[in-house]
Amino acid sequence: MPASSSAFDPSRRQFLRRMAGTGAALSLPFTLGSASASAEAVRIEGRVGARGEGVGGVPVTDGRRIVDTAADGTFTLRSSTRQPFVYLSVPSGYRLPTRPTGTARFYRPIVPADDGPMEVQFDLEPLPRSDEQHAFVFLADPQTQTEADMEQFRAGVVPAVRDAIDDLGDRPVFGVTGGDITFDSPELYPQYEAAVRRMGVPFLQVLGNHDMDYGAPTDDRSAATYREQFGPTYYSFDRGAVHYVVLDDVFWNQNEYFGYVDDAQLAWLAADLERVAAGRPVVVFQHIPAYSTLSIREGDPRPEITESVTNRSALYDLLADYDAHLLSGHTHEHEHVLRKGVHEHIHGAACGAWWTADLCMDGTPRGFGVYEVDGTDLRWRYQAAGHDADHQIRVFGRGADETAPDEFGANVWDWDPEWTVTWVEDGVRRGRMARRVGRDPRAVDLFEGDRPDRFSWIEPARTGHLFYAPVALDHGRLRVEATDRFGRTHSAALDAPADAADH
Repeated sequence: MPASSSAFDPSRRQFLRRMAGTGAALSLPFTLGSASASAEAVRIEGRVGARGEGVGGVPVTDGRRIVDTAADGTFTLRSSTRQPFVYLSVPSGYRLPTRPTGTARFYRPIVPADDGPMEVQFDLEPLPRSDEQHAFVFLADPQTQTEADMEQFRAGVVPAVRDAIDDLGDRPVFGVTGGDITFDSPELYPQYEAAVRRMGVPFLQVLGNHDMDYGAPTDDRSAATYREQFGPTYYSFDRGAVHYVVLDDVFWNQNEYFGYVDDAQLAWLAADLERVAAGRPVVVFQHIPAYSTLSIREGDPRPEITESVTNRSALYDLLADYDAHLLSGHTHEHEHVLRKGVHEHIHGAACGAWWTADLCMDGTPRGFGVYEVDGTDLRWRYQAAGHDADHQIRVFGRGADETAPDEFGANVWDWDPEWTVTWVEDGVRRGRMARRVGRDPRAVDLFEGDRPDRFSWIEPARTGHLFYAPVALDHGRLRVEATDRFGRTHSAALDAPADAADH
């Protein structure tokens, strides 16, 4: 999320307000997507096939126009050298095309032919089983900056992802890295690719603010290095009954970045969604949340432009006819936002607090989202790296939060309004716990005050997923039970004080 590790300000809020303009220029060459005045028209003729047969009805695009393949799999697309790629929306029932490492490659660079149209062939491979039941994992903000960070990613997060994938059984699984793949360190992309290969499933990527070239003069050119490595910055695909979309919502104006989906993408998205029946599930992956309550929790009247998408109303309008979910990261904390008929899942970071601790500033453990799809039904959970799937609560003792001296509490990081959180003392049910905005005591212990680490600006964040209940000094054994919207109950316990047990 921050623009530069060298930036320092003792106030986290002041730091976040000015972070967008402090990015160090990477001075990387621009090679793709140039909006040159001498752009050349390109006629693209191609075919989408599978095992020698054409595949009809497949959308093919250059990021501006979309055409559908004929019954025999052929298509013609009029484009230009302004557009870097021609690519397809991979249909249900087929594997996501990948490089040998596992990162997706469903595109071809647009290169004019010397004589006649550019010709392109896309070959798909049918899946061995139906993808009506499928799953995916979503990793927000790996954000590795150094070899030491990358080693933590390999040692702590990659095995956790592999275990989660194994637990999903034989259903088709894919992964998505939700931006900030590295921390202004594209030289680590090959190591990220190697980590993807170890995770063993196709991985798609989202552009984050730390994946941009800050020395670029325009937003389009700021994605040059990302495009060289991973291809288009926005695209779509289908798995089973679900339509998936990846958007680039990080806009660069030469001096700073902010959350914005440009007009070209919105027009492309409108055309893309015209091919999706109303009522279908649509899942959109992007880096910056459409709407985050971070600023409001910190006492500001509205979200900062670096923390939310400034033209989110246009996005909400396009998604109004669908069962829509937005998946994002960027803020290094976990939150569910239900707004304008859209459920947004803002994910805790895979790197936690930039690899300085095993949790984020709101107390959410370092981890990732796990999503299972059965037909049109979508279920999810947050997977804390290094813990089992039931690790959904951390309990803290009476007075651990200095603002609640007579209460004990719990951080229930994946909470949304459909959850219920209750407490039990010595086997006796006491009722529901009260939800309040506050700061996680462990995050306070780790992040508050002057610290010698390289990111001294990290501070504990106020969060909305803390729960409290009053207890006596000599309370008994406490247990918190949280039942999620899917009927799964998770629990965590806190033993009675040692002196109480002596009486």
